[in-house]
Amino acid sequence: MLFRVVERKWWYFLFSGLVIVPGVVFLLLGGLRLGIEFRGGTLLDVTFATAPAAAEVREVMVSLGHTDAIPQGAEGDRMLIRTRALDGAEQAAVEAALESRFGQDVQQSSSTVSPSFSVELIQNAIKAVVLASALIVLLIAWAFKDYGWKAFRYGLAAIVAVLHDAFLVLGVFAILGYFLSVEIDSLFVTAILTIIGFSVHDTIVVFDRIRENLHVSAGEPLNPIINFSVMQTMVRSLITSLTTLLPL
Repeated sequence: MLFRVVERKWWYFLFSGLVIVPGVVFLLLGGLRLGIEFRGGTLLDVTFATAPAAAEVREVMVSLGHTDAIPQGAEGDRMLIRTRALDGAEQAAVEAALESRFGQDVQQSSSTVSPSFSVELIQNAIKAVVLASALIVLLIAWAFKDYGWKAFRYGLAAIVAVLHDAFLVLGVFAILGYFLSVEIDSLFVTAILTIIGFSVHDTIVVFDRIRENLHVSAGEPLNPIINFSVMQTMVRSLITSLTTLLPL
């Protein structure tokens, strides 16, 4: 039995809207918390003999004037502390304060990222997405060139699908950032670009199958052709996604 995909489109729109709309709201509220790679700063990796609570570490950082510090427990007896960029003297003061407060020797390492790196990272990601979007529109328009200027509608539809998938993930992380203080880093950009790649690939496969079926079933209503094309590619899309998740 053929699954009626197109006829149930409003249910899919509703489901997406329930995630994307709140996500956009929390994006506007600043829920998407940028990690050090984006805003610049210092990441302190502190190893304790016995790790204290994150709240206690934050008290020490606040007492030193680092009110933006975010301590987070890590494997073993380690504590990761994210804060603004600290120079050598400030890092030494943090280490001394931690040793004094908790009465134990600590081992501290650090990494500092300048804001210029974060700006370059964001700019390169935006350039990549814009360039890829333009190429996608041209590629799909060429594949559907038999339909004249209407072929560009398929390319624009693919871009809308890409934006949908990207905003879905951004919205989820904005909600997580607002309520759970989850930060995003450079790997998040990689993940978004990967999602965009898979989204475009799946869209092109489905559109190509629609194009073939339009030629084979010329004159038939469009909705059944789209439904049949989606079902033909469904298994392939699921297998591709699952094989990608397995290595993770």
